[in-house]
Amino acid sequence: MAGPLLNFDPDREEAELREYLGDAFDRADLEGHQARLEEEFARSADEASFYRSSRGYLYDLTVFAMSGTKAPYLAELTRLVPPGSRVLDYGCGIGSDGLILLEAGYRVEFADFENPSAEYLRWRLRRRGFEAAVHDIDAGVPDGFAAAYAFDVIEHVDDPFGFVEALEGRADLVMVNLLEAEPDEIDLHHQLPVADLLRRAAGRRLRSYGIHHGRSHLVAYEPAASGRLRRTASRALVSGRRLRGRVERAR
Repeated sequence: MAGPLLNFDPDREEAELREYLGDAFDRADLEGHQARLEEEFARSADEASFYRSSRGYLYDLTVFAMSGTKAPYLAELTRLVPPGSRVLDYGCGIGSDGLILLEAGYRVEFADFENPSAEYLRWRLRRRGFEAAVHDIDAGVPDGFAAAYAFDVIEHVDDPFGFVEALEGRADLVMVNLLEAEPDEIDLHHQLPVADLLRRAAGRRLRSYGIHHGRSHLVAYEPAASGRLRRTASRALVSGRRLRGRVERAR
């Protein structure tokens, strides 16, 4: 069954950032977003301080939202989870995914570090007339969600298994995408143990699995352990689609 209509609006993404930054907005930083981010990271003392202070992410995440890369992820989430459900956008950044879901009728809460992106998200919520919690991951995040999702986030963390455990402890359904590394990957992206993470998901109650954009493995599962027959079927599904994905990329 198809999910609700989702409103992807690249022009609004840029317009809101331009309005928020005012005279400080620089079109060159939007167009050169990745270079600005890497320069900012190089000047930071470490990753922890970078993620809590980066302003370059305002541009980088805006461009990413404008690209529509995460449209199929959100479409699959809304297919599995009905409007009105309480969902958690974990590692939300500037909150573009959760804002789309709020407008589609979901009860969204956000979680990330206290940083310029979280400040901008709160401004965006006020501007659009929404009230939604923006939790500080350092201070603690509640549980009891119907779904917790993290799109293009896990490749930034040092402990990917601890990351998915954090999602599993907070929701009935977990959805995350796992990126295969590329040779020219930026320093902010860590190489993921994709096969091991997929095996973990397949050992639970797998709800869906697919490969997007050639290297992004999108998996949705219920954290509770599954029965033997279901685990076998889930692992066969994952293995079969991974094999087809490798064949398609080799063509």
